[in-house]
Amino acid sequence: MLIGAHVSPAGGPAKAVERGEALGARSIQIFNQNPRAWKPTVYSGEQVAEFREAMAASEVDALLIHAVYLLNSASEDKDIRRKTLTSLIASLDAGAALGATAVVLHPGSAKDGDVGEAIARAGATIAEALGETEGCELHLENTAGAGGTLGRSFAELGALIEAAGGDERLGICLDSCHMLASGIEIRDPKSLSKAVRECRKETGKGRIRSIHLNDSMMPLGSNRDRHADIGEGEIGLKGTQVFLAEPAFQKLPCVLE
Repeated sequence: MLIGAHVSPAGGPAKAVERGEALGARSIQIFNQNPRAWKPTVYSGEQVAEFREAMAASEVDALLIHAVYLLNSASEDKDIRRKTLTSLIASLDAGAALGATAVVLHPGSAKDGDVGEAIARAGATIAEALGETEGCELHLENTAGAGGTLGRSFAELGALIEAAGGDERLGICLDSCHMLASGIEIRDPKSLSKAVRECRKETGKGRIRSIHLNDSMMPLGSNRDRHADIGEGEIGLKGTQVFLAEPAFQKLPCVLE
């Protein structure tokens, strides 16, 4: 397992590699733009070359780019969907330039609207972003289930993949905190293996491609996304050890947030 952390790319993406190495990370995750702003960042050729040189000289083996939290590919507001699409395309282009494993995306929210219609809108947005880009994978992250967020179940993730056309570049990023909060038991080997089998059944074999490792402040089935430091939440050290030992996760980038 390529265990690492979310790090800052301040000063250029090559600096993120430097910060990851200081932590002993085998994988790193960054935002490729200000997470509180819509304006995409475009890396210069020099920045890309510096990043690739830094990666080649480091022990860091994988990069994930996290799409910013403002995005809502399922929004009923056409302007929000347009800005989401622009930002997502920029992230996928950055991922292709930097050689990222994937861009990780929160699928979006139906808010108070119909979930089925929201999944269709999200699928169309995602499909368009993939159609406008090449190379970099897009991993849909499971959610804790608060409000109208999409991706709270493996069935919803599967429906999103289907709505987006089932592109091979689509994968799943499993977040341990979100799994527990959404009602999926992960703290014993039998339950976790069952969850992995269900995910494969609903989303397709080979779709689980990256991991977010977080403890949860909130209990099983709370539908509340509140991260805790590893070992200090409801998952605990024992549950974290179980999660890390899951055979299906062993070759994947695993990022602590």
